[in-house]
Amino acid sequence: MSKPLIVVESPTKVKTIKKYLGDKYNVASTVGHIKDLPQKELGIEVENNFAPKYVTISGKQKVIKALRDAAGDTEDVYLAPDPDREGEAIAWHAADVLKKKGRNFHRILFHELTKNGVNQALAKPESLNESRYKAQQTRRILDRLVGYQISPILWKKVKYGLSAGRVQSVAVRMICERERAIQAFEPEEYWSITAQLQGENPPAFEARLAKYKGKKISIPDETTAMQIRDELSAADFIVEKVTRKTVRRRPYPPFTTSKLQQEAIRKLRFSAKKTMTVAQQLYEGVDLGGETVGLITYMRTDSTRISAEAAREARELILDRHGKDYALDKPRFFSNKNRAQDAHEAIRPTSVQNIPEKIQSYLSKDQFALYQLIWQRFVASQMAEALIDQKNITISAGDYRLSASGSTIKFPGFLALYQSADDTVEAESKKQEGQLPEILEEQQLKLLQLDPRQHFTSPPPRFSEATLVKELEENGIGRPSTYATILSTIRDKGYVELARGYFHPTELGFIITDLLVENFPDILNVDFTARLENDLDKVESDDQESLELLNRFYELFEQRVLAAAEKMLSVKGLGLPTGYKCPECGREARIKVGKNGPFLACEGYPECSWSRNYIRSEKGEIQPVEPTEEAAEGEICEKCGRSMVVKQGRYGEFLACSGYPECKHTKSINGGAPAQSTGVPCPQEGCSGEIMERKSRRGKVFYGCSRYPNCTFALWDKPVDRKCPECEVSYLVEKETKKEGRVVKCAQKGCGYKESQ
Repeated sequence: MSKPLIVVESPTKVKTIKKYLGDKYNVASTVGHIKDLPQKELGIEVENNFAPKYVTISGKQKVIKALRDAAGDTEDVYLAPDPDREGEAIAWHAADVLKKKGRNFHRILFHELTKNGVNQALAKPESLNESRYKAQQTRRILDRLVGYQISPILWKKVKYGLSAGRVQSVAVRMICERERAIQAFEPEEYWSITAQLQGENPPAFEARLAKYKGKKISIPDETTAMQIRDELSAADFIVEKVTRKTVRRRPYPPFTTSKLQQEAIRKLRFSAKKTMTVAQQLYEGVDLGGETVGLITYMRTDSTRISAEAAREARELILDRHGKDYALDKPRFFSNKNRAQDAHEAIRPTSVQNIPEKIQSYLSKDQFALYQLIWQRFVASQMAEALIDQKNITISAGDYRLSASGSTIKFPGFLALYQSADDTVEAESKKQEGQLPEILEEQQLKLLQLDPRQHFTSPPPRFSEATLVKELEENGIGRPSTYATILSTIRDKGYVELARGYFHPTELGFIITDLLVENFPDILNVDFTARLENDLDKVESDDQESLELLNRFYELFEQRVLAAAEKMLSVKGLGLPTGYKCPECGREARIKVGKNGPFLACEGYPECSWSRNYIRSEKGEIQPVEPTEEAAEGEICEKCGRSMVVKQGRYGEFLACSGYPECKHTKSINGGAPAQSTGVPCPQEGCSGEIMERKSRRGKVFYGCSRYPNCTFALWDKPVDRKCPECEVSYLVEKETKKEGRVVKCAQKGCGYKESQ
């Protein structure tokens, strides 16, 4: 009889678990998912209660064979993929490929990969969790329905290869709406007045004008500011009130997934994706001098719960390292926002005795930085509160009131170990400490200086990775395991760019978002998406039927798909309106999308062939980009006598007649054979160029558009200026082979038109 088999999803875990269990068990890995929906079809039988069609993922046949070989004739298989929905799906699919008469399957959950954690999980095996599996499966079906039914519409209306996603498209919408809010923002002027004052005791200090006749003051312009300054200059400055209080500051809870990502982005300059990759390494185990140890608990969680044992261990360490004043009499526990993943603890070190500095030599730079962040945040959560002394001075000056405030740290408590990126207490205390003098009420102050300053209101900030994760979390969009994927996907698809740490929507991102919002207002709605996430949580907790959720969703979604297929505006055809007039014929220039992305083209095409690339101003206004040309000194066109200009081509610079389009003569920059016109207009929609015969760097003839790099259309076969009689594409190509001789054929994929010559 074979030994019992433990199945995990990551090969890294195999090594860690084998060290803990020795030869008592076989351990094998699925290397992630082994089954999924097929890539080239919907894979959902909508009419059959949305039954999914699972297939073995390409390349996983060898993995499945290895699993079966490892199982042998064992009667017990322990399924131990990650303790979340994705892990549950992997467990169910592993059970499916390993099922055998008389074989028993046990689900075990490793919340931490330590010897104790592994043994505890094995001692308390569970059954496969059908509700958790259904929640994952339902999410996968929803995502597939949206992606595979909206994306083909975008291919037809905009550009082949585009995609839409149930959650990613909402994230792009958030970024686009923020950008438009920035574009629409009109700054408003306002002024502040600060007084530098001197009391009986040094030092001098600053007080800011706050109220006039008991109401909050607003200073709209310089004239008003100067008038107030003159009135203050003549006033007596009297200390009206001095307020002192000590504020208790509680530490933050241990990390959830989203909070870890936000903090690592801000403090460590990690991306969300990098954060999760490094956290996975710390969870799965690091070799600490011959012993592989999982250093942190499971890193996909929205729970702040911690075990009593972990809190007790932290208290002992705090007593030892910081003393009694910094330790708590009893553990501090934090309440959760929701119950969906309360089975998990917060992200914490598996043992606080693995002090970062002591194990630093075994960790990479990134592993150490992230582990130290997690360790400090957890230990700080069990430390005493900080005590902050705050002082506020109210000063009267006639009908005006000024305010000065400052704070100092009376007792650092947890701040001695950890401060969040959001924490301003330390910065404020360093700035203000000692600057407010000891002062008594009714004391008259000496005015040293008045400083009126002009300000302007600021637009809403663009999203950084950290603030976008926060926005997604606060709006209930996605779940801890999906944030990093969402952020990387929307960049990979070309819908947004991350510049200087902030997301900017691309023009393509704007176009797709506008089309989807107009045609799928519910699917792109933040509240709708959040409710769907809550419904998935209810499926997992057995409070919602999966089929009911899918039916309710699809009833509306199907109507939207059918309507969009017919009514969605074609960017390929008519194009998006801009309000910008074509400078050549006065008709509207519309936005279209080509191989190189969005461009402007006159709606009068082909009668008017004007087109341009474009950019947008800070206010979002369209600005065509005029092509630039550099005169080639001493070069004269051999055909018409005009001067030649330098243009940029696919394989570098070339010379072209400045009399284009009347004269289309071109010449290579090094004096070689000129690029010859084929007389075939470029078939790329909206392009005014024509196809030229050229030579590659290796001397091979090819045919490319004269407007390169604005248009990258190119062919290896010679184009013929004739429309295909079958598919009506605007050109044919000439080709010669030994078997067929010389033929003219259609180059359009899927069209088989061909004629012999």
